[in-house]
Amino acid sequence: MREYLLTAALAATLCFLLTPAIRKVAMSAGAFMNLRSRDIHTDITPRWGGLSMWLAMAITFLTVSHLPLVGKSFGREATGIFLAGTFIMILGLLDDRYDLDAITKFAGQALAAGILLLHGVQILWLPINGILTLPANIGQLLTVIFVMVVINAVNFVDGLDGLATGIVAICALAFFGFSYLLAVVNGFSRAGAPSLVTAVVVGMCVGFLPHNFHPAKIFMGDSGAMLLGLLLSAAAITLTGQIDANALTNQGSSSKLLPLLLPFTVLAIPLLDLALAIFRRIRAGRSPFAADREHLHHRILNLGSTQRQTTVVLYLWTAMFAFPTVIAAFAPLWISFVAGGAIFALSLIVLRRAQITARTRSALLLSSNN
Repeated sequence: MREYLLTAALAATLCFLLTPAIRKVAMSAGAFMNLRSRDIHTDITPRWGGLSMWLAMAITFLTVSHLPLVGKSFGREATGIFLAGTFIMILGLLDDRYDLDAITKFAGQALAAGILLLHGVQILWLPINGILTLPANIGQLLTVIFVMVVINAVNFVDGLDGLATGIVAICALAFFGFSYLLAVVNGFSRAGAPSLVTAVVVGMCVGFLPHNFHPAKIFMGDSGAMLLGLLLSAAAITLTGQIDANALTNQGSSSKLLPLLLPFTVLAIPLLDLALAIFRRIRAGRSPFAADREHLHHRILNLGSTQRQTTVVLYLWTAMFAFPTVIAAFAPLWISFVAGGAIFALSLIVLRRAQITARTRSALLLSSNN
């Protein structure tokens, strides 16, 4: 555990220290977001936060590759994840600067998934009716689709200062807990690469968040959102699409379905926001990727919450889905239900306080106008 903590701490420190310099580079290069009608922020803010994340990841990988335990995680899969992440980050840099069209971005995301496939990161089976071994072409197709869905889910949820950064950190922490227990405690060698990747993702997000939390000094942009989405999807595939569910169950898991459920519960909030956005836009006769102000965070803001309160609520909802599933894999189900209920109760307290604060502000404003 100490080596993984060192890995996360190094990634966090590097990202925190590199981000101010990247902010200046982004402004000089014209990679900033002008104000739009649907935006919440009121100041012109640079993007390219993904570049500082990638630099932190690259330097961290280079440094920790010599550690006794973490060094064992470097192999074909880790190489593929790094190369695919590099490709998707460069694509995001171009999009942040030149606003690439959707087709170009989708093609780039598919190519990044192809890099993963070339390095053995692929869904091999699904835990359905025991073990359902997938034909190679079906596994490859599902891998590409899953990678693209997660990338765009993270991109869609990136609508408030610090929102996507914190949500991804929570998701990565849940994946890390699951993979660490499999790799170190239960001896699943394939869980080494996702343990490394998710530890780095947690560190990157923690280091970037002070610059990105409201009021944000820099946005992660598509370079960051697509990079984080790809890293999360790759970690999920190497964890749940390649580890034998029967072996996991023999180690004490509550259900063979947990490996299948884990990616969808850990990523529940981004995936739910993506699904709802596509459904309402198609129902309204618009493009599923036409921007609007009806995301989950917009709806919570409309209840009277501030940006920070809304962000915290969505953090808690992410944790409410993510952590209980991981707990259920290694502990009795009642413990996971208690944990999820406690987190949900805390989110209701935050929402309630936000509504009370909003009503108080409205009353004070009304009295001052009178």
